[in-house]
Amino acid sequence: MQSRMQNPAAVLTGAMRPIQDLFKAAHSGGVDQQTLELVHLRASQINGCSPCVDSGVKSARKAGVGDDKLALVAAWREAPYFTDEERAALALAEAATRLADRPDAVDDETWDAAATYYDEKQLAAIVLMIALTNLFNRLNATTRQIAGAWG
Repeated sequence: MQSRMQNPAAVLTGAMRPIQDLFKAAHSGGVDQQTLELVHLRASQINGCSPCVDSGVKSARKAGVGDDKLALVAAWREAPYFTDEERAALALAEAATRLADRPDAVDDETWDAAATYYDEKQLAAIVLMIALTNLFNRLNATTRQIAGAWG
């Protein structure tokens, strides 16, 4: 396997720093690190981004997410390992990642469930993490980045 090119954000001068700053901002919103890692992993699974799934599993483990939970992120609705707060964040991640699947991609029910557990700053952090993950997924999938290639 070989990637088509380096990550575009690394190729274009000045692109990586703002992305890293946004990533730091998402982590400063008061959302539990494990939840952000689960959100990142689920969006990456949906998009089939192997480098992000690979790094997401490693980051989630480092944040303390257990193997039972990691193994069932894709089936979180049926798995007993997730808190109600995590379920709300995962539902939001799925809806915001699958924008084209329905006319009202992030419906009021999904949003209101997340807003039950997270305040505005925390919601901003989750939405930003979802958006950044989708950015990473699109950069990696388009250029065929290799899982595990960057540590």
